[in-house]
Amino acid sequence: MQGLTRSDRELWDAEAVAGDLVPAGSVFAFLAAHRRVLFDDSFTADLFGSGTGRPSLPADLVGSVLVLKELYGLSDRQTADAVMFDIRWKVACGRSLTAGSFDPTTLVYWRRRIAASDRPDRVFDKVAEVIAETGVLRGRRRRCVDSTVFDDAVATQDTVTQLVAAIRKVARTVPGAAAVVAAVCRGDYSRAGKPDIDWDDPAAKAELVSMLVNDALAVLARLCGPDAPEREPAAADALGLLALVAGQDVEPAEGSDGADGRWRIARRVAPDRVISTVDPQARHTRKSRSQRRDGYRAHLAAEPDTGLITDCEMRMATGPDNTDAAMGVTLADRNRFHPGPHQAEPADQPVEPVQQDEPVQQPVEQQAESAEPPAEPAEQDEQDEPVEPDEPVEQQAESAEPAEQAEQAELVEPAAEPTEPASDPIEQAGPVNPTGPGSTSQTGQDSSDQDSSDQDSSDQDPGGDGQRPGAGLEIYGDSAYGSGQARADYAKAGHDTMIKPKPLTPAVPGGFTLDDFTIDDQAVTCPNGHTRPISANRTVTFGKLCADCPLRDRCTTAKTGRSMTIHEHEALLRAARAQARTPQFHTAYPTRANVERTVAHVATQNGRRVKLRYRGVTKNNAWLHTRAAALNIRTLIRRGLTRAGGTWRLATA
Repeated sequence: MQGLTRSDRELWDAEAVAGDLVPAGSVFAFLAAHRRVLFDDSFTADLFGSGTGRPSLPADLVGSVLVLKELYGLSDRQTADAVMFDIRWKVACGRSLTAGSFDPTTLVYWRRRIAASDRPDRVFDKVAEVIAETGVLRGRRRRCVDSTVFDDAVATQDTVTQLVAAIRKVARTVPGAAAVVAAVCRGDYSRAGKPDIDWDDPAAKAELVSMLVNDALAVLARLCGPDAPEREPAAADALGLLALVAGQDVEPAEGSDGADGRWRIARRVAPDRVISTVDPQARHTRKSRSQRRDGYRAHLAAEPDTGLITDCEMRMATGPDNTDAAMGVTLADRNRFHPGPHQAEPADQPVEPVQQDEPVQQPVEQQAESAEPPAEPAEQDEQDEPVEPDEPVEQQAESAEPAEQAEQAELVEPAAEPTEPASDPIEQAGPVNPTGPGSTSQTGQDSSDQDSSDQDSSDQDPGGDGQRPGAGLEIYGDSAYGSGQARADYAKAGHDTMIKPKPLTPAVPGGFTLDDFTIDDQAVTCPNGHTRPISANRTVTFGKLCADCPLRDRCTTAKTGRSMTIHEHEALLRAARAQARTPQFHTAYPTRANVERTVAHVATQNGRRVKLRYRGVTKNNAWLHTRAAALNIRTLIRRGLTRAGGTWRLATA
């Protein structure tokens, strides 16, 4: 049954005895005063359908502990110790000085109960209600989006280790599989770890790989045939994982088609490669061309003036639905703090000035004071490149901008949106609407000369004031967020965008780029005036027209002449590139740098990168939301959050 907090204080109540020792304005002092309102009984009431049984921990204690745990990056055991020994924690949680703590596994229980409920992000949702009630984001429509990579909690496994672990997992999980493994497999899978062979002998290693793959295929053939029964989810997952690891990293040996049972480690990296059988959702990724990482990618949306995290999501590091561009649209579409283009905006309230964050006090376990985490060094997104066969890596860069932009604390507001669109998009001060009248020009993609028309580009609202009520959001992001499809989705949802474009690379140094071609829905005209139709698959080939063209040396090096592929959303991409050349864009775009500081707060603790403690997307996503909620509480407290007249308010300047 649900536990309730007693209204009367104990004799040695920590707040009554030592409350003056807790610094005013700290998270501890705030929770001591307001935890019962912030985390009232409704916070956990839905988790208990019965009024009988042993009482659980009270809702205000659970909420306070979850917030403090993630704010200071503690483990379950460190958290239980802090509740036992740290006076500040006792004051914040309403504990007696003589009260003991709970077992660390209690936190595991609560996380599982909350994750299985209809409100898995209830801590973040509770803090979001406070933010909405204060009105601090009312009228603020700018959102900066960015992502960062978190290292996973497991060790990356090589191919041999994965095959052995996957076969052993099938033997443990699938009913009757242990007997099958013993009957059809040549290897000994009774113990974990790699087989004992001469690892300096290439022939021995090749024979081991072949044996493991053949054993895996034999087990799958016996357990997954057409007459196999329907499996329980855990058994089906184990068999699916075995099939995956048996094929992702191997290929037939040289001179073999695999029918003779000879296999070798593949000389390529499998797309979306599983890197561990312990956490099958962890993936290879990279922050830059030289920094490879294994783990998950966290996506954040923040309001730049206040630093509040308006939304977040932890995803796998690879996959088309998990890219920065796709997740930017997802975070914008489910925005909870700003009405849509056709919704009424509540009455304006005073907007408080930005205050500089100060370090918070650390628990007794952490001796060093929490320094202001620096913005993560920004590195341009890198394209996938081949890697060594013994280190297969799925390469995906983390989006970031130059770190110097994070130093721009004073941002100039963009110019006001013009009442009428300018005729020249380069001179436009207001947002560009690529789908509106006069937006017929498009660019092409030169496949033979490696011109890319699907460049991530800047966006359509460099001149807006960023605070117009009643409009959609104004999204700020680096070039990873500006794919053609993402821009189309933003425009469809009524959002303006301020996204940096990737520069177009001409096929000939100093020559023509795709923006020098005139493109409509039917044809493409080159700089010399030659026009060619667009085919059904959206390709254009100039061919013989390039043979005697006087501009050929500035256009292409291909022997067969210039050819290109026209992107589906080319009008949006060209309009974005044109808008990025305006002074208004250069004035407004540095606003995006503010999200670098927010990412640093989320991803670092005491100057070190945070490493994930959990396995799987679901658990790590729950951690990210609780971490973001704790940081939002700290931000609100520094802006003067208090409770007055039954409502949450912020102190005005």
